[in-house]
Amino acid sequence: MNMKINSASGTQYILADLIKVREQAMDNYIVHKNLVPMIMVVGDMTGDLDSPLYGMADISSSLADKGMDVEQYFVSQPSGLKGIEIFWDGEWTITYETFRDMGIAYAVGMVLIYLLVVAQFKSYLVPLIIMAPIPLTIIGVMPGHALLGAQFTATSMIGMIALAGIIVRNSILLVDFINHQLRDGMELGEAVIESAIVRAKPIMLTALAAMIGALFILDDPIFNGLAISLIFGIFVSTVLTLLVIPILYYVALKRGIVKAAV
Repeated sequence: MNMKINSASGTQYILADLIKVREQAMDNYIVHKNLVPMIMVVGDMTGDLDSPLYGMADISSSLADKGMDVEQYFVSQPSGLKGIEIFWDGEWTITYETFRDMGIAYAVGMVLIYLLVVAQFKSYLVPLIIMAPIPLTIIGVMPGHALLGAQFTATSMIGMIALAGIIVRNSILLVDFINHQLRDGMELGEAVIESAIVRAKPIMLTALAAMIGALFILDDPIFNGLAISLIFGIFVSTVLTLLVIPILYYVALKRGIVKAAV
């Protein structure tokens, strides 16, 4: 307040002579999101569960349990015309969009794999048998995460997408071997058994190589989900593929559902 200020004529005045100080609360600013007035509430998670999604789910269910008639939005934008509404954003939106986009990529990958196998075997039903073990990866991936106490993350989803290609490769090896044996005149049942015996070793060796490679990123804080998906998914699906594919293809050929490429 004692700071001196020069006037146009050169005379100096102290700031206290020119102003009056009045203290009062500043007007609150108005925040909008997509033209809808909003109040932002921010929170961070601490403790054993590091993902904010668990806290969000707990608060969301608590609001409903306590009878609070507040409409909640998880994906779409609130209209702003229904009184108080809650729009969950932040980490949840990032997670939702990530898994949504990867789910779309997974579906596109399945379609492309199907078309490639159709082109290879000239059949629309044989690819369905070859791709049948893909859901078996879940039998290994989900219990694997639970066993190690890990959370299913975006990298875990990437691992499942990669597993689809690995499993289809194993199935193609078995079906192609059966077709070759049938072409050479071998009986169907014997060809199916022979395919599992002969192809088991190379399939298991390649699976073991992929699992060992994934071990080195198992303790990585970001890519451990990818490692768990690959290790447990490959292990379970490889073992089951050696059983499921020969049996399914045998039944399909025996009942005339599909025809062998002989």
